[in-house]
Amino acid sequence: MPLFKAHYNLEKHSVGLVIGIILAGSVGGLVEIAPLFTIDQTVETAKDMRVYTPLELAGRNIYLREGCYACHSQMIRTLRDEVERYGPYSLAAESQYDHPMLWGSKRTGPDIARLGGKYSDDWHVAHLNNPRDVVPSSIMPAYPWLSETPLKVDDLGAHLATLREVGVPYTDEMIENAPRDALAQARPDSDQAAGVTERYGEATTVRRFTTNTQLTEMDALVAYLQVLGTLTHLPYETETPVTE
Repeated sequence: MPLFKAHYNLEKHSVGLVIGIILAGSVGGLVEIAPLFTIDQTVETAKDMRVYTPLELAGRNIYLREGCYACHSQMIRTLRDEVERYGPYSLAAESQYDHPMLWGSKRTGPDIARLGGKYSDDWHVAHLNNPRDVVPSSIMPAYPWLSETPLKVDDLGAHLATLREVGVPYTDEMIENAPRDALAQARPDSDQAAGVTERYGEATTVRRFTTNTQLTEMDALVAYLQVLGTLTHLPYETETPVTE
């Protein structure tokens, strides 16, 4: 038991114990911090990555507000069973514009990192109004009020401007037109609809996400869910063996 005896003797000398604690902590810190010096070489760059539109960003805010992240992760790990179930594993580049990022491993419900386009808008609306209507065994709570709550858009420009301060490349034009773009993305027949794709790219979805006559929080949340995993094609181009 020499090792335990040495530790016992060390505990009798406060200065030596403090030095030992500092050394042990330094090793852990070095292991965590050192890789950050090579982050430019280890993190992929997604050249086709686009930012969230104001409507999608509003939906993400609702997703956070309602605590959806507590049951649904957005991080597919490099395990074969996860890749086969959910799709290509998650890359750091996909979350470069997420503040906060929503990676994690808590899965009361399934991972939704690749949810975009998997189901129709009507399916999402039905699922959010009453999950048991589409998944009888679901324990997810219902969110029927989203279809009845008008979406607040007046402050979206300020939100985009704030995100630009932390590195999200929103332009002055995007910030200025944020409230109008949020309305137009869910109204394809409006005069402003063309401006949405002009500012955010041709891949941007402009359509009615619900049957509501006015823009609601349900429109925003469905728009956000439908874009998950579709902001870049990089995960589908990266060929790396998965873990058994």
